[in-house]
Parts: sequence; C-alpha cells; structure tokens
Amino acid sequence: ALPFEYYVQMIERTRREVPEVYPHFFSTSEIIGMSDVSGLAVPNVLQRLWDAGLRSLPGGGAEILSDRVKKKISSKKGTSADWLNVMREAHRIGYKTTATMMYGHIETDEDIIEHLESIRRLQDETGGFTAFIPWSFKPGNTPLEKIIPHYATSTRYLQIIAISRIYLDNFQHIQASWFSEGKKTGQIALHFGADDFGGTLLEENVHAAANFVNKTNVEECIQLIHESGFDAVQRTTLYEILKVYERVE
Repeated sequence: ALPFEYYVQMIERTRREVPEVYPHFFSTSEIIGMSDVSGLAVPNVLQRLWDAGLRSLPGGGAEILSDRVKKKISSKKGTSADWLNVMREAHRIGYKTTATMMYGHIETDEDIIEHLESIRRLQDETGGFTAFIPWSFKPGNTPLEKIIPHYATSTRYLQIIAISRIYLDNFQHIQASWFSEGKKTGQIALHFGADDFGGTLLEENVHAAANFVNKTNVEECIQLIHESGFDAVQRTTLYEILKVYERVE
C-alpha cells in the first residue's frame, strides 16, 4: 500500500497544477484502508484530505447496505455501519457525497428497503448526500456468474428508480445511468423519477471487466436528453449549473 501522505500530496498537486479539474476520489473502503495504513482515525484521514483540497467522495462500496448480503458478496469492503460511519464523518466535516446501490444479485426486496432506509436516515441527520445512484450488478467474469447467470432487467431498473424517488424524499437528485443500463433505459428512467442523466467517462474498468461496455460523448448525451423531452444541463460535481442546452421543438 502507498503511504497516506502520497494521497494527500496528490490532492494538493491536483488543486495546484490543474485547478479546473475537480478531484472526486476515494470510496469508503479506501478511506478505511488509509486509516489502517496511516494509523490515523477515519475522521483525521478525512480532515487531512479536506485540508489538502478534497471536497467530495463517491458512494462506491455500499453495494447493498445489508450485512447479510455484504458478508456474501463484499466481505472485504467492511460492514454497512462502516460505510455509513465514513459518510457521516465526511458530511460532518463538510464533504458532499453520493450514495449508490448495486442490486441484481442475491438481495431481497427487504434488503433494498433496508438500504434505502439507511441512507434516508443519514440524509435526515447530515444532509450531505447530493444524489442517489442505483445500478445493476453485471455477473460476467465474476464468482457469482454461475449462480446469477442473467443481468437484472430494464423493468427492474425502472422499478428501482421509481421507488427510490418516492422513498428518498430528502434526496434532491436521482441519477439515471445510460452507462450501466443502456441508453434507451436511461432515457426512460428520466420519466420514472430520475432527474440526472450521468455524464461521460474517460476510462472505466469495473463494467469492462464484466464484458459490459457502453460509450457516449457530450453531444450524444445532450441529444438523448432532448429526445426524452427535457432540456439538457451541464453541471458540476456539486450540482452547480454551468450551461443549459434548451430543447428545440
């Protein structure tokens, strides 16, 4: 493992040399790993990264916030409480973060509700989540491939988007994913409660390793949103509006 100071210096260098680039680094499990390597408590790790210029964290590593499920599919990423505690401490410092959910494997409907309830309660407590981003598990080239031979359906994804919009009444944004679910499904999700179409990707390795790849560019994103009947808006990581591309009837 690299020393913790390496990551602090990386953030500082990024903010100094390319201030127009916004760092959005480190999952909760990576923050916990930094704590283990450095000997610093999680709040101290987060504070050092904040002082270096980091302002937001991705929601990766949540999977399903049910320990029954996490023990079976992601035991090395810690418990549900670990993920929630890192997010809570980050929000207290001032970070904004996303919340994610990876479904479509061994979870039950009850597990999904447990996940939504956990992040809704934390949002009531801290208000630190900017958006909720669900995406479906892709079994290709994974140990679960033999027992989960099929992708979750588009219908299931739209159901997840809809129940998320209803249940997470304290989340301002629900993100649709053209990338993980396909462009047409992403378009339809905008009519099921999502208000964010995601963005473009320069490099992605997780889905690619599972033989599931979608690609797009800025122009196509704008076109897909317009085709869905909405104006397209370019935003920052913190949902500050940069530019509006109005739809022409």
